[in-house]
Amino acid sequence: MTTEQQRITITDPQVMRALAHPARLAIMEELGTGGRALTATEAAEVAGLSPSATSYHLRALARYGLVEEAPSRGDARERVWRSTVHSWQVDPGQSADPETQAAEGALIDVYLSREVERLRAWLARAGGEPPEWYSAAVMSESTLLVTAEELTAFNAEVLRLLEPYKRRHRIAEPPEGARTVVVTLKAVPTD
Repeated sequence: MTTEQQRITITDPQVMRALAHPARLAIMEELGTGGRALTATEAAEVAGLSPSATSYHLRALARYGLVEEAPSRGDARERVWRSTVHSWQVDPGQSADPETQAAEGALIDVYLSREVERLRAWLARAGGEPPEWYSAAVMSESTLLVTAEELTAFNAEVLRLLEPYKRRHRIAEPPEGARTVVVTLKAVPTD
């Protein structure tokens, strides 16, 4: 079993297809950012499915090396799962074959649907949030005029700023009043 989590780049279309399911993305996010192992029952709460359906998805993720069984918590009857990666990205390369491009597209579609769902959920409850959280949240878009080198440097700086706040670094002792916040950055050239 793997004991050290790693960052991986996914190029295999089979792995992309395995991840192209909302429940699997939710499970991977919780295991990767939560810093804890989960049973199928605990993962079911995250994924919004039954424990048996979630167990199926955990086994599918395990087939591709994304999760593995973790040491038992004392009850040998329950299977505990952990992520083998702390983060991952998809990059099949510019010259990927059509099958790989289709798998990447399917995964991106599921990911984008999940992000839109999160934004809609926030907007639906924003009026009832405490004033400090309402004013702290932001949705913003800026149009930049940059070179490829400047964009690379910009992205590196933003990622550096995010790193100390990542959930996996703070979950053991979060500051009082801390909540999980999802930050989505897109920086792509337009026509």
